[in-house]
Amino acid sequence: MTDFSKILDKAKELESQMKESQEKIKKIEAIGISGGGGVKVTLNGEGEMINIEISNNIFVEEKSIVEDLIKAAHSDAKVKLKSKTSEEFSKVAGGFGVPGFKWPL
Repeated sequence: MTDFSKILDKAKELESQMKESQEKIKKIEAIGISGGGGVKVTLNGEGEMINIEISNNIFVEEKSIVEDLIKAAHSDAKVKLKSKTSEEFSKVAGGFGVPGFKWPL
């Protein structure tokens, strides 16, 4: 019966660590860049766009190019965010290997 108690204790510890990790992830920010730094998009840990910066020299481009630069910067930020959130999750999950887990990004 002690083994079962140890398993439950470990599960509770993991749950606590996951909650802490989720709070840390919410505070993560990732900045995506495109157009040689002309467009910067910042996403928070939940994948919400919290800032966008567009340099004045980008506005001389055609509308479709500006739109593509914004999408590219967003995509870059999303890739960086996924890496950062996976890194944070790995700290907690470590050797547990949670099958099928995918952060919603």
